Amino acid sequence: MLEGKVVIITGSAGGIGRYVAKTFAQEHAKVVVCDVKPLDNVSADLEALEADYLAAQADVRDEKSVRRLMDSVMNRYGRIDVLHNNAAMVTHFQWGGPVWPRIGELDPSFWDKVIGTNLGGTFMCTRFALPHMEAQRSGHIISTMGGSRATGGAPYAVSKDAIRTFTRRVAEEEREFNVCVVCMGPNPPGITGIATEEAPEEVRARMRSVEVVGNRYVLAAQAPMELTGEQLDVQDGKLVGLPPASLV
Repeated sequence: MLEGKVVIITGSAGGIGRYVAKTFAQEHAKVVVCDVKPLDNVSADLEALEADYLAAQADVRDEKSVRRLMDSVMNRYGRIDVLHNNAAMVTHFQWGGPVWPRIGELDPSFWDKVIGTNLGGTFMCTRFALPHMEAQRSGHIISTMGGSRATGGAPYAVSKDAIRTFTRRVAEEEREFNVCVVCMGPNPPGITGIATEEAPEEVRARMRSVEVVGNRYVLAAQAPMELTGEQLDVQDGKLVGLPPASLV
């Protein structure tokens, strides 16, 4: 069902975004990968899959950069079917990385950067993809959820909580245009962390690899309108909505 569909994945130079790009390519979608980081690795992945793809440098916090991204996609493909808001500043506490400062010690500029990337980037990309989806009266917007209950993870957790509310509100605004707006975490039930290719070797030896994500976002890109506004999970191969208080 995704063959020929145009899918944008932000934050796809590596990690979960890079893996998700491959899952869409395997469904024969037209894949747009974008990041502030070099896109050489994910481009090589897509070349190997003989995918129809576009690689574009973009900063999701910057309005002009996001406008250029959407214009480039429209110039190349003429439509936008799926936007996966994946770009984020992420905690790596489970990898043994440094814990972010507690709120009482947090530099305001760091707070602004996390919220601006995770929540602001989700807003910015959604804002400039929606007019194209509304014009074609179809589309899916998926935002990556996540959670950090560790001390020091407040900016990240707050941004992801806010994305849940953002998803509900945008879904109501876009229902009449047949645009399905959902959010979903990368972790299947029972999995509390993922080690991407950027993780130290000892972390990759003890944690699940990014392949555990599976085809979750491919399924989310085909969610029916009945699920718009929901935080989704995959159970027994099927999409389900989670209770409002869930944060995975």
